[in-house]
Amino acid sequence: MPDDTIPSWEDVARLHGRTIYNFAYRLTGNADEAHDLVQEVLLRVRKGLQAYTPGSFEGWLWRITRNAFLDEVRRRKRRPTVPLPDGDHDGTGSTPAPEEVLAAVRLSEDVQAALLALPYEFREAVVLCDVVGLSYEDIAAAADVPIGTVRSRIHRGRRMLKELLE
Repeated sequence: MPDDTIPSWEDVARLHGRTIYNFAYRLTGNADEAHDLVQEVLLRVRKGLQAYTPGSFEGWLWRITRNAFLDEVRRRKRRPTVPLPDGDHDGTGSTPAPEEVLAAVRLSEDVQAALLALPYEFREAVVLCDVVGLSYEDIAAAADVPIGTVRSRIHRGRRMLKELLE
């Protein structure tokens, strides 16, 4: 998509929905939380498209995703929840959505667990670079940090991942 055009909300949902889900899943490690995050991101995009000024659309989109995730983390710290005991869950599940299958296929459980063990700043940089495929410039715009910080976070994050996986 050229940087000077403003896409419709439907285009954003259609063209970027799966990628947003994959990023959300890598950040949260939970399919339900990832779906909730995608919905929140798409709501924020719908509200923000009117004020969007053409530029780095991907950077703008990932900043919204990042901020929605951080807002949810902060909200949970204020209102912690207690999960139901194992015996209280309903055993009748539905078939997983295609996005969940795709996300599960792309990274193994040990890689996903190692990603979740990384501090947030490093996890975000590594996922945006290596899973989503953003450029360093777009990651810097999304995280609102200098490009040198992005480079060091990716380097250190990859090194930590390697140590966790060995």
